[in-house]
Amino acid sequence: MCGRFTIAVNKEEVKEYLYHQFGIEDFQIDYFLPRYNIAPGEKIIAIIGDGKGYRAGLMKWGFIPHFQKSEKSAYKMINARAESIVEKPSFKNAFLKRRCLLLTDGYFEWQKDGKLKRPHRITLKDQKLFTFAGIWNNFTFEDGQKYATCAIITAASGREMRKIHDRIPVIINPEEKATWLNPALNDPLKLSELIKPLPDELFFTYQVSSIVNNPRNDNEECIKPIAVK
Repeated sequence: MCGRFTIAVNKEEVKEYLYHQFGIEDFQIDYFLPRYNIAPGEKIIAIIGDGKGYRAGLMKWGFIPHFQKSEKSAYKMINARAESIVEKPSFKNAFLKRRCLLLTDGYFEWQKDGKLKRPHRITLKDQKLFTFAGIWNNFTFEDGQKYATCAIITAASGREMRKIHDRIPVIINPEEKATWLNPALNDPLKLSELIKPLPDELFFTYQVSSIVNNPRNDNEECIKPIAVK
């Protein structure tokens, strides 16, 4: 699964990425950056397509399906499995009609070592910004506020990445982002072809401090490598 991630860059770098990758010029959202330990239930940066272009905004991480009438499932459905996303009533409608990309530059996963769980940060080899594949749905909360809620799509890890965890977030290939965000595309077979895991050799991993275990810790110490004995 993917239960914690980072955007460890400043707002100017985010704006530059959104402009060069998606042609988005008007990202004026009040969002504190950098973020070193983003947790479920928080607002995260998402990109959607409307058939004419792309928009960036904030979504709450924790998908609530269209048929849900209360908040009881909020923040629990943080991931959607690629292998079953078309079959799950909770996810199918959003997979076919409401797909997004979620901005990040790395995520955390906990490797089991006996009774211990050792946190690792995982980035792309170039350690630059990229996007997770996601699905979203609007939900009106009990206080009357309406938010888009979202989940990160995950797939089975490759041989090397499985040494850390057996699931990995799906990262859409850059040349397929437009296809993924095209709201007119609702062919489940074509969409399923897009949500394959990237090869292991494209990732960079390193062990980090256990301070990342507590989501209240959101500082640069969370992403610093630690010496491994």
